Amino acid sequence: MEKLKVSIVGASGYTGGELLRLLLFHPNAEVKQVTSESYTGKFVYKVHPNLRKATQLKFCSVTELEECDVLFLCLPHKSSQNKIDDFMKLAPKIIDLSADFRLKNSEEYKKWYGHDHARPDLLDKFVYGIPELHREEMKKANYISSAGCNATASILGLYPLYKEGLVEEDKTVIEVKVGSSEGGNKANEGSHHPERSNVVRSYMPTRHRHTAEIIQELSFGKNINVHFSATAIDLVRGLLATCHLFLKENLEEKDIWKIYRKYYSEEPFIRIVKENEGIYRFPEPKLLAGTNYCDIGFKKDELSNRLVVISAIDNLMKGAAGQALQAFNIMNGFDEKTGLEFPGLHPI
Repeated sequence: MEKLKVSIVGASGYTGGELLRLLLFHPNAEVKQVTSESYTGKFVYKVHPNLRKATQLKFCSVTELEECDVLFLCLPHKSSQNKIDDFMKLAPKIIDLSADFRLKNSEEYKKWYGHDHARPDLLDKFVYGIPELHREEMKKANYISSAGCNATASILGLYPLYKEGLVEEDKTVIEVKVGSSEGGNKANEGSHHPERSNVVRSYMPTRHRHTAEIIQELSFGKNINVHFSATAIDLVRGLLATCHLFLKENLEEKDIWKIYRKYYSEEPFIRIVKENEGIYRFPEPKLLAGTNYCDIGFKKDELSNRLVVISAIDNLMKGAAGQALQAFNIMNGFDEKTGLEFPGLHPI
């Protein structure tokens, strides 16, 4: 079978580099070009030293892009929507890893991002990029918008319960703790080592933009509200979402088990983690570094109808590059697990 020619726009960042690492070893893909305006002409391994001897590719400018089969966009916010016509001329299929095309409603986009969308006419052309929710749409899609990392962990943790209509629609509280790689590879005052090391820093207690994705994907035609906070912690990779929700009826844990098995028992990248003993009784981001898994656990409050759902991912994998590759596989009819079966390391 002839390999698909793929290119990555914006490949010098952490997400672009992670995606390149995966695609270089994908049996059905040939990486044609990778762009970076800052590193044009330089070898990829100068920026991504983990790829030494894996590739001799050099970065090129976006102006040098040639036609390919699938184009991945790993650009800063607003870049994709402003140049999307040019990108559509280069490839029949596009996977955008930015936030530009995640929301379906232009008014919601303006509400959460503070400006008008440059191409609202294209919002309904992009399939929202969580395969577990939109697999059938992806099989027929030409354009996919990868989901945000915080949104991915939160949505996957809560989806079965919201889908079944078991949750009080206005009381869910989500606290996400995330590693420094979520902020990208551009240094700032907050990422300076003495300021970042050993922190547990609340950086977005309200109004986090990923909240809009969570509401969009969990509403199912109802008016819901989700209360979301984000905290930076002393990790590089990893994300843990702790979700407090209130059930409409007093379900037992065995009933909750059945609901999660109903939706996720056949999902290759979701694991339900709920042990009775040991230190890894609930999801732990440390165990997921480099993997495309989302681990989900839960605990019912015996004194109330509160249910705590705990969801963990590697923010650069299931929260970005890995999920994009999973979507690529589905979009092109490949085995969904291709290039993504790494189980993680322990200890690390």
